Amino acid sequence: MTEIQAPRAEQRPIDRVHHGDTFSDPYEWLRAKEDPEVIAHLEAENAYTDARTEHLAALRARIFDEVKARTLESDLSVPSRRGNWWYYGRTIEGKQYGVQCRAPLSSPDDWTPPQLTADAPVDGEEVLFDGNVEAEGHEFFSVGSMDISRDGTHMLWGIDVEGDERYTIRVRNLVDGVTYDDVIEGTAGGAEFVPDGSGFIYTTVDDAWRPDTVWLHRIGTPRAEDVRLFHEDDERFWVGAGFTRSDAYLVIEKGSSITSEVALVPAADLTSAPAVVWPAVEGVEYGVDHAVIDGEDVLFITHNADALDFELVRVSADDPRGERTPVLPHEPGRRVLGIECFRDFAVVEYRRAGLVRVGRLDYATGAIDELGFEEPLYSVGVSGNSEWAPPQVRLGYGSFVTPSSVYDWEVATGQLHLRKQQPVLGGYDPDDYEQARVWATADDGTQIPVSLVWRRSFGPVGPGAPVRPLHLYGYGSYEHSIDPGFSSMRLSALDRGVIFAVAHVRGGGEMGRAWYEDGKIRNKKNSFSDFVAVARHLVAEGYTSPERMVAEGGSAGGLLMGAVANLAPELFAGVLASVPFVDALTSILDPSLPLTVIEWDEWGNPLADAEVYEYMKSYTPYENVREGVDYPRILAVTSLNDTRVLYVEPAKWVARLRDVGADALLKCEMVAGHGGVTGRYNSWQERAYELAWLFEVLGVAEVEPAV
Repeated sequence: MTEIQAPRAEQRPIDRVHHGDTFSDPYEWLRAKEDPEVIAHLEAENAYTDARTEHLAALRARIFDEVKARTLESDLSVPSRRGNWWYYGRTIEGKQYGVQCRAPLSSPDDWTPPQLTADAPVDGEEVLFDGNVEAEGHEFFSVGSMDISRDGTHMLWGIDVEGDERYTIRVRNLVDGVTYDDVIEGTAGGAEFVPDGSGFIYTTVDDAWRPDTVWLHRIGTPRAEDVRLFHEDDERFWVGAGFTRSDAYLVIEKGSSITSEVALVPAADLTSAPAVVWPAVEGVEYGVDHAVIDGEDVLFITHNADALDFELVRVSADDPRGERTPVLPHEPGRRVLGIECFRDFAVVEYRRAGLVRVGRLDYATGAIDELGFEEPLYSVGVSGNSEWAPPQVRLGYGSFVTPSSVYDWEVATGQLHLRKQQPVLGGYDPDDYEQARVWATADDGTQIPVSLVWRRSFGPVGPGAPVRPLHLYGYGSYEHSIDPGFSSMRLSALDRGVIFAVAHVRGGGEMGRAWYEDGKIRNKKNSFSDFVAVARHLVAEGYTSPERMVAEGGSAGGLLMGAVANLAPELFAGVLASVPFVDALTSILDPSLPLTVIEWDEWGNPLADAEVYEYMKSYTPYENVREGVDYPRILAVTSLNDTRVLYVEPAKWVARLRDVGADALLKCEMVAGHGGVTGRYNSWQERAYELAWLFEVLGVAEVEPAV
């Protein structure tokens, strides 16, 4: 049998010179996306990866079938009330995309969502948007905006068919079904109708994909007549806009990862000048929501001015820079996340001891009643609440063992009403699985939380138990927390005896704001050493062994993967890196690339600061691939049209890894963006591809899943 030869990119060194340092980059030429030679190389990489993984085709098909067998393919979401309608989504067996529908309320006092089943007709149902119809003829299809006017007569939607996250907005009259001639191309996501339904606001981006301008479009008028409501010239800031739940204000926010400024525009006079709530101060972030209390317009502001873990204050909307009344005063270790204001109460969210908490704020007394949950690990959040004066609040809940659940929290009584739990077919029993949190000690003595979930039937895990295959996931950037969540796909691993673990490394937000600060800019290496410390702990405590452990991360978590592969290749049998940010220094040095200038607050500015340059150069994965090292097996997955982490980064990384003898594969989706392929069946197939590779590396490809 002829041995399969890996593609070898030609070395064409290009010198990069900064701060007296010269880096000769042999593969920078792969950045030329329109060059037929580059496309040919990516196609050759795909062909090689396909050939190397061809023997896993049957396993991929089996994993896909397992996921399909667990899924109620024809299903409906829990209806959410808006105006005179219940809005919900349908999935249909055999169809890739969801269908958005609505049905009329039975009465104005109807607050209990109807219990819908796929096999029973819904009285008065209207199909608003069928993604399967809209996606016809497109390999890629993503919805970035969707909104219904307050009176329920119009719908807007924005779609991307390339993967570059630039959306085209259209508008439809829901009364007569006519789609208007209004077509707005090249927008960011998140367009929204103005309260009276006469038009909508949308945001456009600059050449670096930075949302920078907010526009007002009146339905039926040419785009050339759209009114520019706000523009931000400073490349450090992105811009977003949306209306308060009260419909009193348009909120325009500009922000970087460390600084924000919010301006309000009265919804009744959208062309008036935006009024800044608090002027921007470097390093101060804040968010605003509006309420009416005893007839007074009030702003609730979540901020971190002299409050590392943020605090919540109340101010008069007429004088937002005046007296501040504390609502949730700063408390170290309690990271205040935000507030959702309703007519008669508000819901606050905060993080304590690594878990999100929700509480109801009584406007009259200022008291906060926290909602309790029994599981030791869980995720909870407010979602799907568009009404201003509801008697209940919609919550999403889940854990590693509890399927995603929808609750309505009855405010007057404090009762939780379970409206639906994600169906898991095939006899799923959460008692068959166990979740736990353990702690690993970092190099500097910091205790790193580690979440674990496993199937009990394979026996105990940890000290004194036989080692098990282990899948270790990490992210660790942007204060993004990896909270406990259920995955039907993950069951295919757990049912083969694999332990799934999350290393909650610094740079994330699990343990408060300091956790984030200790894993960014010149503390970034803590993220990498934390992950390595977690891996070593899991080996030392007998959960697994290096030969039976695979690491995974995506995007900034892909940077984590590349860094730990260089730091401690001996700890892992394999590394799965999705859209990995592995050529970080090259990207952050180029302000013309999408989002680079905004990213300086996260990584530092190596253009202006020689010490930042040197620090980044010491860890950026591509430049630190080492000779004479036995690297673990590596699978890098990317997309040609990704605007966040360009395909060239993993392409260069894999080429460099091959130079030192690593077994590295590159899989490049030729029509996709940062989130990969679209369509639920396509997504299952893509994940089945990754899991089949992962199972082989872990040595469980031939294991029969437990039932």
